[in-house]
This record gives sequence, C-alpha cells and structure tokens, in this order.
Amino acid sequence: MAISAEPIIYGLIFVGVLVLVEGIYLTIFGKSISLNNRVNRRLEMLDKNGNREEVMEKLRKEMQQHLKARRLPLYSILSDKAQKAAIAFTPRQLIMIMILLCFVAFIGLSVGTATSVPIRVIVSIAMGVGGVFTWISRKAGKRMDMMEEQLPDAIELMVRSLRVGHPFSSAISIVSNEVSDPLGTEFGIIADEAAYGRDVSEALKEMAERLDMQDLRFLAVAVTIQQQSGGNLAEILDGLAKVIRARFRLFRRVKAITAEAKWSGKFLSGFPIVAMIAIQMLKPDYYDEAMLHPFFIPACLVVAAFLVMNLIVMRALVDIKV
Repeated sequence: MAISAEPIIYGLIFVGVLVLVEGIYLTIFGKSISLNNRVNRRLEMLDKNGNREEVMEKLRKEMQQHLKARRLPLYSILSDKAQKAAIAFTPRQLIMIMILLCFVAFIGLSVGTATSVPIRVIVSIAMGVGGVFTWISRKAGKRMDMMEEQLPDAIELMVRSLRVGHPFSSAISIVSNEVSDPLGTEFGIIADEAAYGRDVSEALKEMAERLDMQDLRFLAVAVTIQQQSGGNLAEILDGLAKVIRARFRLFRRVKAITAEAKWSGKFLSGFPIVAMIAIQMLKPDYYDEAMLHPFFIPACLVVAAFLVMNLIVMRALVDIKV
C-alpha cells in the first residue's frame, strides 16, 4: 500500500511559514517585543535610546499605523487584529512578507510535490496570506488575554499608589514601570503623553477604543467621572478592580462550561477533512473514479458549505454574552 506524503508536506510547509514569519519578527525587533519578556519593551527602548519623546513617538506610530491602513487592498482583513496585536511591522512590510512567504511556499511545493503549477500557485498564496493572518490572530488573542489578566493587578497598584499620596499621573507612571508587557508599554505611553500635557482620561479612552476592551472603557469612564464630579478615586478604582476580577472569573467559568461544545464543533467540522487526508495518504487513487462523476465538484461544494455552517452554528450556540 503506497502512502502519499503530499498532505504531510503541505502541513510542514505551512508550519514552516509560521516559524519563518515569527523568526523574521524577532530578528528585526529583538526579543524585547516578545510578550514573554519580563521587562516591558518601552523600558528597554528607553534604556538603549534615552530619548523619551522619540520612544513615545515610535511606539505611538506602531500602535496607530494599522488602523490608518484599512483602505489598502487585502490589508483591511488584517488591520483590526494587527492593531490589537500591536504588530511593529508596517502595513507595507506585512504585505511584502506575505509576498515573500507565498514565494517560499511555492518553492517548497515545487520541490516537495508534483501538483500542477496553477494548484501550487493557489495553495502558496493561501499559505502565505493565511500564515500571516494565523500568526497575527494568535498574537492578538494572546496579547488581549494577557491584558485582561494584568488589568486588575495594575488597577490595584494604582489604588495603593493613590492611598499613599501619589497623584493619578504618578500612579500611571508606576504601573508603566512595574508591570510587564503588554500592559506596561500601553500605560507607559499614557504616562509619557500625560507628562507632555495630554489629559489622562482622554488617553485612556483612546486606548480603550483602539484595543476594543470593555474593562479599559470602565477604567476610562471611572477616571472621567471622578475628574468631573470629584470623589475618592482610590475607592472607585478599588471597587472597579473587584468588579473586573469578578467578570474575569465569570468569563473563565463560562469558557470552561462551553469548552466541550466548542471542541465538539471543531471535531465534527475537522474530522471529514482529516479522514479525507488520511484516505488520500493511504490510497491516493481512492477518489479517482469518483472525481470523474459530474456531481463530484457540486458535492464537494455542498459538503464544504455544510462544514462552514456547522462551525457558524456551533460558534453561535456557545457564544454566551456576559
């Protein structure tokens, strides 16, 4: 029984594309841009550069460049996630990386498979664009999860700073120095902007809208109300930290309850594809006669539509709003 290695080669090439884009990213910007770094990137840049204004402008440009590039063809599907992931690559650099990865994937497919040129071109484009999209989506998800987990601790640090007599701008600065990325750099930019005269509540509102994060909106609203009507900001933020922690626990509980249904939906949608790949590997000529039938292509399209509908329905069933 002959086993076809082409499906495995496709998978290895796609994994290689993901590893390559991550390697390019870390090579150009260094390990400080990794979310696993204990010292936030802003502090490392200040340590190397020393010019606070230049560092602030560079970070602000990186964080705003993707939303400004929504009008670029193809890039609009990446802009929101690239913004949340704070990808330091410019939009043009990301598009160039997509083209490079498509070329690398085409070479890999040409060397490792015997498929026709049109199929290699289509698959290489899908791998190049899909690889960058998958990489950005993973980074955005990881970054947003870390920020949601860090925010209650950051607010409690602000509360302790306010209770010992520090002004709110100093409390923001303390958070930017003590908290690791991704939240440390975000609050560091707010601290720098406040030092140059910008209103802190306005900067918090902009950050909340840019990241589309509900808990940050609560923080911005709390600070704005306190500035307009007065009150004990430390007590307000202490209550807010407790609310955010309670929401975070509730989200985790809902996620645990719906995990089985989510994985069931993924399994039901992915099993036919895995089975088809396994059959193709074990017996490459299994579908040869079926492919000659006039209903083969329409049937494939119908099956693909049902798989997509299954994912959508299962996602809607477990998408619980809290």
